Amino acid sequence: MRVTAVFFAYLFLCLVLAALLTYPLLASGWIQVEPHRLMGRLAQIFILLGLWPFLRVLQLADRRSLGYAALGPRLRRAVGLGWLLGVVILTLLALALLGLEIRVPDARPRPWSELAGKALLALVGGLLIGVLEETFFRGALYSGIRRREGMASALIWSSLLYAVLHFMKPGALPTGAAFDWSGSLWMFQHVFIDLFQWKNLDSMIALFLAGVLLGLVRERTGHIGWCIGLHAGWVFVIQMTRRVTDGNESASLAFLAGEYDGTIGWLAAVWIAILAAVYWYWSARRLR
Repeated sequence: MRVTAVFFAYLFLCLVLAALLTYPLLASGWIQVEPHRLMGRLAQIFILLGLWPFLRVLQLADRRSLGYAALGPRLRRAVGLGWLLGVVILTLLALALLGLEIRVPDARPRPWSELAGKALLALVGGLLIGVLEETFFRGALYSGIRRREGMASALIWSSLLYAVLHFMKPGALPTGAAFDWSGSLWMFQHVFIDLFQWKNLDSMIALFLAGVLLGLVRERTGHIGWCIGLHAGWVFVIQMTRRVTDGNESASLAFLAGEYDGTIGWLAAVWIAILAAVYWYWSARRLR
């Protein structure tokens, strides 16, 4: 818990700095972008800029702590195979959503040339997200907690922070609201207010369980190669699913798909929980 609190404090400080800088930047006229998007991007920039010094202070700035203990060829092979496995896992979920008519094919299909371009962007974006998030959560954070508090704490707290941060985003100002220091404070407050909305509960639980599964993979393999691949594969399928299908709110089982991205909800939570249990049992037998 203590290590998790230190990481959360670091992220909170980056968000505070972003909130303090958003209004002066927009008031200067140098940047033309929606205030909540600017605040979010500034927070991400501060996180990246300060991450290496922060990890050095915590003695986590080395290959093993960051999850890169595996050598180059072995790591690349794990990322590639993990990506394929991640695509299979989420494709099965997407097909189930289609079969239950929770999602339906797009009424106006996009041309193949456009889809190919979107697929390439989803591939590159997924890999980038996988590297950054897995290095932070299943790399540094997991290692820091694991050393001091054991495996169970590392699994729980790294997964909880991973799930929570997906919903900690500055809120968009209400229509017609003027953006000033009070508007900046309003957006900052909604980072935490929006976190506790019931509509996000299913997606948050699904993301928590996804973090547990990735943490188990990290624990068993000793590196984050498979985690990066799985994560990137999941992102790829989610983004492509949103391109070629639409949510069907009139479906009787529509509640099984979360509002966060139209895919990650109660059905995903059950599916990932089953996979996590099967993987832990299988890997335990393999070790014995």
